[in-house]
Amino acid sequence: MPENVLITGGAGFIGSSLTRRLVDAGHRVTILDSLVAQVHGDEPSETSPLLKSVSGIADVHVGTVTSTDDLRAALVDATVVVHLAAETGTGQSMYEIDRYVETNVGGTGKLLDLLANEPHTVRRIVIASSRSVYGEGAYLTADGTTVFPPHRSSAAMEAGDFDVHMTGGDALTLIPTPETALLHPSSVYGITKQSQEALIMTAAPSIGVESVALRYQNVYGPGQSLKNPYTGILSIFSTLIRQGKSINIFEDGLESRDFVYIDDVVEATFRACVDPRAAGHTFNVGSGVKTTVRDVVDALFRAFGIEVPVTISGNFRLGDIRHNVADTSRIQETLGFTAAVPFDAGIRRFAEWVLTQPLETDGYERSLAEMAERKLLK
Repeated sequence: MPENVLITGGAGFIGSSLTRRLVDAGHRVTILDSLVAQVHGDEPSETSPLLKSVSGIADVHVGTVTSTDDLRAALVDATVVVHLAAETGTGQSMYEIDRYVETNVGGTGKLLDLLANEPHTVRRIVIASSRSVYGEGAYLTADGTTVFPPHRSSAAMEAGDFDVHMTGGDALTLIPTPETALLHPSSVYGITKQSQEALIMTAAPSIGVESVALRYQNVYGPGQSLKNPYTGILSIFSTLIRQGKSINIFEDGLESRDFVYIDDVVEATFRACVDPRAAGHTFNVGSGVKTTVRDVVDALFRAFGIEVPVTISGNFRLGDIRHNVADTSRIQETLGFTAAVPFDAGIRRFAEWVLTQPLETDGYERSLAEMAERKLLK
């Protein structure tokens, strides 16, 4: 049966691709998006390919989730809400705290308040959460005990020890983090995502609305913002390579992430919208594969056919985690979803797309200066 899907933040990287997937499947999509310049440029109707890609197929409302009136107008006739709208970026969240909390937590509160107190047709909410809710995630001790270690100390990292430890203990062995892991985010961004998730998963069922939480890992692919210096290392490093500038790898370069291709994320989110089996569940959405930052640089060099100087500097950002790999067994068993695009193939597709895009002004150095000024970059 066709759904009327409201996607908050629907003109963004994930939302625009999800819009096309839903429309192709016969569903109607409404988008509520504030079209922030950091993602869409100063004149979105002219400068945002993402907005152009959905303008003819979805009902686009320009507005913000921090406005009750904007939410109310966008919710008319909606049966499913995919709540993607959020301020993103671990580093920036550590000094633009009020903005992150107001948008991510406050906007989610306004959405739920409307549904709790006014007539509506919504039957399901899908909340875009994040792996950042786990903090350092799951590890094994030498005797095989699963532990969820505390955040790394600035003093240890300044001394060159970037590994994760239990207090006073030896280094631990990384294992995939399941949805049952301890939640203890290490950044303001992570705290807001945990709050969003808790609000949706607690309040929605109490008012008769199904809830689904998706803990996205590191999403990448064509359409990712190349303007925004807070969107991740793939965009940042790609711009530096195209400019012929050197790459500064933080820590020792052995820190790792679980990179998941945009098409896989869209398919998982589509199933969360329409599959009855998803109701009430929290799912990791990732590849289940660990990729180090050094591996990322090597893959980008191969994909672009260009190499630039690389420095492994030992710099680090407060709030960053060491490793990240998701246990994806729950979404496989419940929804039959497995990520289909290997990292090397995804990087090639990403690089091919990047080469078709204008070479953006590099805001990365400015973002690092902002963090250093606030003593968040060491």
